[in-house]
Amino acid sequence: MEFVQPIRDEKKIEAIKRVLKGNSLRDYCLFTLGINSGLRISDLLHLNVADVLDDKGQLKDRITLREQKTGKAKDFPMGNTTIKALKEYFDSRTDLEPSQALFPSRKGGTPITRQQAYRILNSAATAVGITEDIGTHTLRKTFGYHAYKKGLDITRIQKLLNHSAPSVTLAYIGITKEELDNVYLSLNL
Repeated sequence: MEFVQPIRDEKKIEAIKRVLKGNSLRDYCLFTLGINSGLRISDLLHLNVADVLDDKGQLKDRITLREQKTGKAKDFPMGNTTIKALKEYFDSRTDLEPSQALFPSRKGGTPITRQQAYRILNSAATAVGITEDIGTHTLRKTFGYHAYKKGLDITRIQKLLNHSAPSVTLAYIGITKEELDNVYLSLNL
């Protein structure tokens, strides 16, 4: 497995959304949910329609699941960007069944594969001029990176990502020692 980077530039994130939305609302929704939830790709791909829609076909406020890798329960609210993307996605679909994969392959009711998700993300990243290594884990790293850049405490991000230590989280989201050193160099109080 290659070491992948978060998408640091918010303009590139918006450009990827436009590319994906132009190709497939499913792919756009996968990307949007991924960068706004911090879920691993295995958890994203195992979501069913019933995980985000209630019995009446209305979007739920929260997603509740059991993480594939850790077995831990995860319960989180969906933000406005994710809700908007999901509404758009569901408005375009007429074949919704509660047990159906949220991100189905075109070959049937099974979810797209991890490899297909990788191809989708890589193609979109290339289309917008991103040259760093991008993969499915980029979604999760992008979530952590932007949470950190918006001022969320690193220990909270650590908890959200289920990491063992803040140093692991900083390395994971691509915060370098040089960036941390710049805090000392730029303060000059």
